[in-house]
Amino acid sequence: MSFPPRLRDGYRAFQSGRLTMEQSRYRDLAERGQAPETMVVGCCDSRVAPEVIFDAGPGELFVVRNVANLVPPYSPDSSYHGVSAAVEYAVKVLRVRNIVVLGHARCGGIQAFADNAPPGDFIGRWMSLVAPAASEIKAREEAPENYLTRLEQASLMKSIDNLLTFPYVRTACERGEVELHGAYFNVASGELEVLDRETGRFVAVTASD
Repeated sequence: MSFPPRLRDGYRAFQSGRLTMEQSRYRDLAERGQAPETMVVGCCDSRVAPEVIFDAGPGELFVVRNVANLVPPYSPDSSYHGVSAAVEYAVKVLRVRNIVVLGHARCGGIQAFADNAPPGDFIGRWMSLVAPAASEIKAREEAPENYLTRLEQASLMKSIDNLLTFPYVRTACERGEVELHGAYFNVASGELEVLDRETGRFVAVTASD
């Protein structure tokens, strides 16, 4: 059997450890269904797992991950829209109270956009969603790392703006039923910053918060 040994061993550890401790919770979730309060739009990057960063248990987060944690604008048509479908399900069916767009440092997708990497069959069109954010920040005058950080954060904020193009998201926000949030994770330091939407600044989360 060719199933990856690391995953097999990981499952066995889960089975004898966390599953044993949380078996009743899993049974309850299976019987009653999920009712998470928070949706997280995260990046596919293997270093940035929302459940790990937020120390979340089963059933606590509704997570959709894609390259560069992007949310496209509302555009119902005949194409396939995985992120939009997840947003619709989270708001209309699960009735989440929060939607968090979780960006991160050293994002490979943002780097590819900045470097004008070959588009491939799918990634180029997907990363074109970053273009509006790139046009709003200053030209690449400073060190590449600083530019990429600003682009990562600007793209995150643009995804929040795009969430508001979904009629049911905007209505839920206006009614106070849903709140939109931005968060930015530094992979090297483990520091998390959250977006102050009034100032447009990212503020570090500290132990005393």
